[in-house]
Amino acid sequence: MKNFDFNDLFVLDLANNHQGNLKHGLKIIQECSKMVHKHNIRAAIKFQFRQYESFIHPNHKKNSDNKHIPRFLSTQLSQKEWEILFKAVKNEGLLTMCTPFDNESVPIISDMGFDIIKVASCSAKDWPLLEDIAFASLPVVASTGGLKINDVDNLVSFFEHRGVAHALMHCVSIYPIPQDDFHLNHIDTLRKRYKKTVIGWSTHEDQDDTVPIQIAMAKGAKMFERHVGLDTDEVKLNVYSSRPKQLDKWFEAYRYSEILCGSSTHRPITAVEQESLDGLQRGMFVTNDIEAGVILSASDVYFAMPFVSGQLSSENWIENGIHTRGTIKKDAPVFPSDVDIDSSNKYKVLKDAIHEVKAMLNNASITLNSEFNIEFSHHHGIENFREVGALIIDCVNREYCKKLIVVLPGQKHPSHFHKRKEETFQSLSGDFEYILDGRKKVLKPGETALVQPGVWHEFWSKDGCIVEEISTTHYNDDSTYSDKKINDLKRSQRKTVVKNWGRFELIEN
Repeated sequence: MKNFDFNDLFVLDLANNHQGNLKHGLKIIQECSKMVHKHNIRAAIKFQFRQYESFIHPNHKKNSDNKHIPRFLSTQLSQKEWEILFKAVKNEGLLTMCTPFDNESVPIISDMGFDIIKVASCSAKDWPLLEDIAFASLPVVASTGGLKINDVDNLVSFFEHRGVAHALMHCVSIYPIPQDDFHLNHIDTLRKRYKKTVIGWSTHEDQDDTVPIQIAMAKGAKMFERHVGLDTDEVKLNVYSSRPKQLDKWFEAYRYSEILCGSSTHRPITAVEQESLDGLQRGMFVTNDIEAGVILSASDVYFAMPFVSGQLSSENWIENGIHTRGTIKKDAPVFPSDVDIDSSNKYKVLKDAIHEVKAMLNNASITLNSEFNIEFSHHHGIENFREVGALIIDCVNREYCKKLIVVLPGQKHPSHFHKRKEETFQSLSGDFEYILDGRKKVLKPGETALVQPGVWHEFWSKDGCIVEEISTTHYNDDSTYSDKKINDLKRSQRKTVVKNWGRFELIEN
């Protein structure tokens, strides 16, 4: 099945709020569509199908003690009426969606040409129905109301094994939902557990309450569902269904929370924000007249505001690492042109990289014990580590070997082969791009690549990646590089080994 984009999808459930009246159903679609277009929302109108002749037991078609059956029977629509409603949704430029509650409804949904099929919470363990839904080859949204987490595991695996594009709705099947039963933190659980699956929030709260959608969005929900309807002189809408004005406020709250949440990647620092911070920054000034050639100590400087544009700040201070080029008068700001700053600490670039690597491991949920060595490969020198090299975490090296290779964003490891070692790479996080025996490939998370002895290979990553290497025993003299200059280097010239990356203790190579 082709992939379907479930992101930013709003599901407006007509349910039985059409009251079995075609004109009323058309009016709901028309009024909801106005709100959808006003807020530029990507929305689907959802119907519910039941084939009542077979869906309801003959003994319960009259005077049933089941509270749902009389409501279902009193709001029936004919197939022709459903087709008119379907066409109305299409004419409004909205997506069509339908929930089948029985097997007989599934082929009707397929034949009518619906865009999406919905699995209600009550049907999420109805395996005969789920089999037919999967066979329909439509994208599926499934609600998880009342499901234990192992039930959700089964549901996700079911659709994955059948190649069905699917998404999940966190849902609480109480109408309306009491405050204590929202459990919006469960969205976090679903997102972490099913990383490839879009997670949404299906709501049944008081429709004047817009806080839940804002929290759900902040939790990472990417789809949202509500019941919709209209009041008339004869019809009083239930408290968990939205009137158009409530839908208007709901969409408005979503757009507002969208603005507040902003980017999910790197937060941009605007010029306005930077100017605000600069206004509070402390600049570096000298306490007395300073001659040329002086190594500044803490007693020679003080830090104060206002910060003078372009001067050195407290951020730039290095004890005994700043040399004056010429005379600086008392209380004068110190500018970069006034001094030479010692940047001779050759390991600084490696120490700075450690913080980034730790963050990458945390982001990938990779936990290490305290017993491992770290090897910085810097084939073109430590100063060029960010461009050429990699950080290698040695986990095990016996007859078998396990390493984690962390490639920083934009970093490349040069072409080489191993004389004895056979290794297999498996990407854990990010895209691992490589050339193996002259063929360029990309390793996505979970994918593997075998590198046999004597085979040339090199790798890099545009945005950074973490790769697990499983191999035969590692030997320090086993690598041959296509760049002869690298082969001529001593191991200590192209490798820095760290025993404890918290204290950065170096090990002699």
